[in-house]
Amino acid sequence: MTIVKFAVPKGSIEEATFKILEKSWTRVVRRERTYRVILDDPQISVKMLRPQEIPSLVYNGLYDVGITGKDWVKETHSDVEVLLNLEYGKIKLVIAIPDSYHFKSLDEMIAQYARKKKVLRISSEYLTTASKFIMQCKNYKKFYGSKQPVIVTPWLSLGTNKNVQIFLSFGATEAKPPEDVDAIMDVTETGTTLVQNQLKIVDTVMESTAVLIANKTALKDKSKRGKIFDIVTMLRGAVEGKKHLHLFLNVKQENLSRLLAELPSLKRPTVSPLSEKGWYGINTIIPKSEFHKIVPKLRKIAQGLVVHEPKQILSLEEIKRDEES
Repeated sequence: MTIVKFAVPKGSIEEATFKILEKSWTRVVRRERTYRVILDDPQISVKMLRPQEIPSLVYNGLYDVGITGKDWVKETHSDVEVLLNLEYGKIKLVIAIPDSYHFKSLDEMIAQYARKKKVLRISSEYLTTASKFIMQCKNYKKFYGSKQPVIVTPWLSLGTNKNVQIFLSFGATEAKPPEDVDAIMDVTETGTTLVQNQLKIVDTVMESTAVLIANKTALKDKSKRGKIFDIVTMLRGAVEGKKHLHLFLNVKQENLSRLLAELPSLKRPTVSPLSEKGWYGINTIIPKSEFHKIVPKLRKIAQGLVVHEPKQILSLEEIKRDEES
């Protein structure tokens, strides 16, 4: 039996990940004090790891698929296939500086520090992303050309431009300025923590969400490809389920045409005659965003509205096309 190895994240997006796993499979067991997870599919072996590690481990074939942040795929330069945006863990990667500073962008800050021959220090967990962003700044190119900023970690230093230094942060990055560094590159959801630490955002580097990634070699393996797309199907179904509502309602025959004209659906509503003559039951799936618009109309022409949030909506034909492509 072929086993597909699946890495899921431990840490900030752990709980949201388990919510989507529990919507996708009927049995999800997280064993206490271990990093093993059991699904009701013996062909899927699941282990919890740090999201920072998952892109590299999937790229190197230690795992076939994984859930991580798009930010960490970019940071690690991992050549993996992004199969699905899971639409949770939404964050922004930003540049922030003390709110007492007058600079409006990192580029402006680079120029002034260069003119004053002052070393610019930045703290971040995202070393390669920070270096790339800095090197793309107009004033960095003007003053330093193609020299790479020095990346400083406890065990090594890389780069040649000592005038701009990026220090590896092990957490609490927002606490570093202004004593230890001049600016930070860090993730934020609302910006509240930055404001509480007297910091202001001057640049947005990227936006990120949790994504399902796959090893490209595993995707070409016929014995694994089908099971990988089973995982895509289950997770996509849970993502779509959160965005829709399942409606059941009754309507008189004279109002049926009017109701069907007003009612959105994935394809077309199911219409069934009731045991009472002249009445019909309607069964349909609608976008959750449309619900508040149709309730006033339904109150006038329908009865017995029952609303469920579906656990999953499986778009089987779409997955089949993806799998065969």
